[in-house]
Amino acid sequence: MARPSPCRILAIETSCDETSAAVVEDGVRVLSNVVSSQVQTHQQYGGVVPEIASRKHVEQVTIIIEQALEQAGTTLDGLHAIAVTQGPGLVGSLLVGVTAAKALALASDLPLIGVHHIAGHIYANRLSGGLTFPLVALVVSGGHTELIHMPADGVFRRLGQTRDDAAGEAYDKIARSLGLPYPGGPHVDRLAGDADEVIPLPRAWLEPDSYDFSFSGLKSAVASLVNQARMKGDVVNRAGLARGFQESVVEVLVEKTLRAAEDTGSKQVVLAGGVAANKGLRRELSRRCAEAGLPVAIPPLDLCTDNAAMIAAAAFVKWERRQFSPLDLKAEPLLKLEEW
Repeated sequence: MARPSPCRILAIETSCDETSAAVVEDGVRVLSNVVSSQVQTHQQYGGVVPEIASRKHVEQVTIIIEQALEQAGTTLDGLHAIAVTQGPGLVGSLLVGVTAAKALALASDLPLIGVHHIAGHIYANRLSGGLTFPLVALVVSGGHTELIHMPADGVFRRLGQTRDDAAGEAYDKIARSLGLPYPGGPHVDRLAGDADEVIPLPRAWLEPDSYDFSFSGLKSAVASLVNQARMKGDVVNRAGLARGFQESVVEVLVEKTLRAAEDTGSKQVVLAGGVAANKGLRRELSRRCAEAGLPVAIPPLDLCTDNAAMIAAAAFVKWERRQFSPLDLKAEPLLKLEEW
């Protein structure tokens, strides 16, 4: 049976601790984007517990899919394809989404499209504006910190990545050292913005030509200063440390991104991932790109964290090329971006 035009894709995202479903039209128009967060559930543990995350996905995924279809004002008969995050992520969480997507695709006789989670974060920017190739994408989240070169639409080449902690992971660990709640990123960002002084902290530039990142030394430096202050009975200058930490992270991220854009002859810089919501990073990257005369794309806050609309946006690229996945699609917790 012929499907209606324009193209509507139902996408499912369950790679970590958000259960999300969305319907997106032609890869750019969001008809619905429903997200169920598990932050409050995992808060008491100070981080995501994989087994609990999987169980919550099982409880929520059907409800969230139904809500996404209802809000979009459509049914399965009004769709062109089912998309799902195939990886990377927590294997138990991924399995819930992949299983649901395969069942829907089979029952509705719709094409199935497996999507790489990082590709989704990058293509979230297409939902709020255009992408101009070639481009360099800075992807920063709780699980990833990468510099990606895209010479063309749907083509990815990793230039660099973290050698230890992801930026978002480092934010959470620093927050814990400073006695701030989980997730720590927004709290550190807010504290840094309110600080009247800054405590200087080291920058990890690594080799002169490297696009890789390292945040473990910076994390240790903060922990050492906190421990020293407590041993002396001094009050920990949390705001000063938060600002020093943020300035160190942001400077390295922005500097390497601008250098990568210049070295690759890119026409645009793209910011993506959960840490893209960080005010300090958004402000500094925008300022430096403006100085360099380089267009920058930064997603709105609701598209920074994990959501299914971004998965649908990336899936549309595969839809146009008829790059569909088999119904025996497997969840791939270590899926490579180049093989998306």
